[in-house]
Amino acid sequence: MSTLKTVTRSSKLGPEDRAAAINALKDKELDILVVGGGIVGTGSALDAATRGLRVGMVEARDWASGTSSRSSKLVHGGIRYLEQLDFRLVREALKERGLLLQRLAPHLVKPVRFLYPLQKRVIERVYVGAGMLLYDIFSYTGGRPPGVPHHRHLSKRQVMRMAPSLANDALIGGITYYDAQVDDARYVSVLARTASFYGAHVASRVRVEGFIKVGQRVVGVHAHDLETGEKFDIRAKQVVNATGVWTDDTQAMVGERGQFKVRASKGVHLVVPRDRFQSKLGLLLRTEKSVLFVIPWGRHWLIGTTDTDWNLDKAHPAATAADIDYILEHVNSVLAVPLTRDDVEGVFAGLRPLLAGESDQTSKLSREHIVAHSVPGLVVVAGGKWTTYRIMAKDAIDEAVAALDANVPPSATEDIALLGAEGYTAAWNKRAKIARAFGVHKVRIEHLLNRYGTMTDELLDLIREDPSLGEALPGADDYIGAEVVYAASHESALHLEDVLARRTRISIEAWDRGVSAAPVAAALMARVHGWDQERVDKEVNNYLKRVAAERESQTMPDDASADRVRLEAPDIVSAT
Repeated sequence: MSTLKTVTRSSKLGPEDRAAAINALKDKELDILVVGGGIVGTGSALDAATRGLRVGMVEARDWASGTSSRSSKLVHGGIRYLEQLDFRLVREALKERGLLLQRLAPHLVKPVRFLYPLQKRVIERVYVGAGMLLYDIFSYTGGRPPGVPHHRHLSKRQVMRMAPSLANDALIGGITYYDAQVDDARYVSVLARTASFYGAHVASRVRVEGFIKVGQRVVGVHAHDLETGEKFDIRAKQVVNATGVWTDDTQAMVGERGQFKVRASKGVHLVVPRDRFQSKLGLLLRTEKSVLFVIPWGRHWLIGTTDTDWNLDKAHPAATAADIDYILEHVNSVLAVPLTRDDVEGVFAGLRPLLAGESDQTSKLSREHIVAHSVPGLVVVAGGKWTTYRIMAKDAIDEAVAALDANVPPSATEDIALLGAEGYTAAWNKRAKIARAFGVHKVRIEHLLNRYGTMTDELLDLIREDPSLGEALPGADDYIGAEVVYAASHESALHLEDVLARRTRISIEAWDRGVSAAPVAAALMARVHGWDQERVDKEVNNYLKRVAAERESQTMPDDASADRVRLEAPDIVSAT
């Protein structure tokens, strides 16, 4: 006797689930189709699905493969926006920070403490301190506690005790404050899976190649499954364009001029081993253009970012030697022992989707978002920042729902936790007991709980069936084989790059960028996807070419040459 699923469709996103989603997309007209599988697109799919609508979502590449996997990995109000007097944006973002920390994703979003070094004795402490106080006050205006402690003023002696690797002449004291951090790509993949859990039909590697119009109205899209080569149409009452830096390109398919432009700003980050300098705090440093963050990241530091215009390939923005030198120069201004290029184990570059028109400098462009019905049947959402994705998604679906002839409930996502969140605190409190039961080190259980929450049980089941999956991957001791298998069977990972670059962060955290882990991970994925040796070799070779192209591009002096070198590595195309 078959079990009828009345509330949820699937708690996983494996190969069979993808095939079922595509069949559903072809089968009936949707209420809402979301184009784009970044943080705003997946958030929009969850928002629409939890209102009881029939929802689909497609992404041309992998979940979060664009901007949403290459951010500063911060969930923050934006200290620098206070100075720009953008109080509404800061207040909104701080409310979302509290929600993410305490309700929506406590397993994925964690508090992090930062130091703002002071260099002037009175004026700067008063000025910056007033901003930090306002930051704390705004964090209480969301109707719940902020979830992090208040800012604190520190003397120079206190700062040096907590951050002994700072140069003695770099500061006269400091102010500490809290924000939060997240593995951005992991969050998006869990968000997509949560949307599927609530009934959305979601499929990655499905490219939209045009819009279906009846008169002036958009009624669907022409889609291309890049895994099988199949082309098909998806019908929808409303289509939401949530394609980030590709917004203008997507709008051009409609044949209409956009009401606004989205401009890409490149941000580069370096990954450095945690032992290269000693500090219990992250750092917030002023630069001549913006700010530079030094962020604790497990056994690493993330250091960034740059803020420069980018008009080249959007899929693979490239960091240059000049970008790397710029970041090293600014962080070395406060370190007693300077970092060198030999200390850099990983580099990544991402593009911010900024609303154009306000300024010629990308650092001054708006982080506000815009939602508009550009043509009947097509809603576009653009701009914004990672932290406020839920608000952007709500506004986009509100706009789409307004055009539906139905009484649709309001957004419910403020109270809907992501998969793995419910029961996380109890699981965390039992982590030592879980470790003993499975014969796994407690640190490994903590790692899994902070990536999968209560879904950690599903990975432990894999290890119980095959103990070899509990072993670390070569050159990437923080990750185990079970995570690769799970990514392929439960998290939509269709290619080796999806696992090494986004389901895990091996591509930026390992000294060899994942070269030694690649053959092992590909063989594990083959178990799920049924790959033969030829396909395994192809996946590994594609990944190795990506790593080689990225490494070489990072030695180039300018964007044009770095872009040319990076594009020498072939993109993933399974079928034509």
